[in-house]
Amino acid sequence: MAERVFIDTNVIVYADDLDAEAKREQAQAILHQVFIDGSGVVSTQVLQEFFVAATRKLGVAPEIARRKVELLARLDVVGVQPSLILDAIDLHRLHSLSFWDALIVQAAAASGCTRLLTEDLQSGRNIAGVRIENPFV
Repeated sequence: MAERVFIDTNVIVYADDLDAEAKREQAQAILHQVFIDGSGVVSTQVLQEFFVAATRKLGVAPEIARRKVELLARLDVVGVQPSLILDAIDLHRLHSLSFWDALIVQAAAASGCTRLLTEDLQSGRNIAGVRIENPFV
């Protein structure tokens, strides 16, 4: 089985960003791969953030963004539960992360992911057993 990979919102948003050609191509390749090999994981937070970013920042029509959320929901989806929030608060305190980034890292860790693809955190860092990777460098 393929190594589980958590995909952060920014990677998914870049897949639709017409103004970022190189990042768009890379993000689309990542999403294609995780759908093919079944390794992709997202959280309910990522699905929500994607919808907001796609409709507000990229100008994607809500019905199109909704359809993409439906497609992304075919990946393994981690629900944000109170225990996850409490664990994220601990990560926030211990590692000086923003709460929202800590919630992403904690969702990745709780779902057994060994890698987190994001450009929002320091690439190469290991937090809670999850290796942070910026796929755009």
